[in-house]
Amino acid sequence: MTTLSRDEITKGLLAEMEHFEQLVRSIGDDEWAKPSRCVGWTVAGVAGHAIGSMADVVNGNLDGLGTPEVTQREVDERAGRSPAELADEAAAVRTQAEAMLPMFDDAAWEAKSPGTYEGTLGDGVEALWFDFYMHGDDIRAALGRPSEPGDGLRAAASHVATELTKRSWGPATIALDGLPEFAVSGGGGQRIEGDPLVFVLAATGRSDPTTVGLDETVNLYAA
Repeated sequence: MTTLSRDEITKGLLAEMEHFEQLVRSIGDDEWAKPSRCVGWTVAGVAGHAIGSMADVVNGNLDGLGTPEVTQREVDERAGRSPAELADEAAAVRTQAEAMLPMFDDAAWEAKSPGTYEGTLGDGVEALWFDFYMHGDDIRAALGRPSEPGDGLRAAASHVATELTKRSWGPATIALDGLPEFAVSGGGGQRIEGDPLVFVLAATGRSDPTTVGLDETVNLYAA
């Protein structure tokens, strides 16, 4: 179960969604088709997936969420739309999420997540925060804009710790600069320190894990 509080995750997700909407709205038409570091995806595809995934959540379309087939459907459904059109959808989906999230009490937050996601509801909502943060960084990288560490790094580090624990990686303690510590597989063991963004990029297959003194097993998306 995530170590971040329900209030922090709820507010953090909504703030990240608003930030993502503003980012998409700022993209020029000539930038929309640029390739991203997410293999096979343009900037438009990255935005389409992130917004489409949340649209599926708030509309109860949870079967297969996160699988390659559903992810591709989210992108395909939004093909041909402009940055402004996707930003408008992002704003509408955020309004739906803002209305939905207070409906979950503490018991629901700590219970099994609906759909096929492995983890609690709280873990699943944190994963959405992580997704918006990371895909926002993917877009900035594709457009040559600087990263914006922001509060989403806490969600990213916490999500990585949760997912590594599911894989029985570690034990380890993620103790990154400026963030709370996160235990992996009970904590203790190897202590991982340094720049949070550098670590998260390595743990999500976006950079070489040897840059943080780790091997490919830390990559959540490695086969």
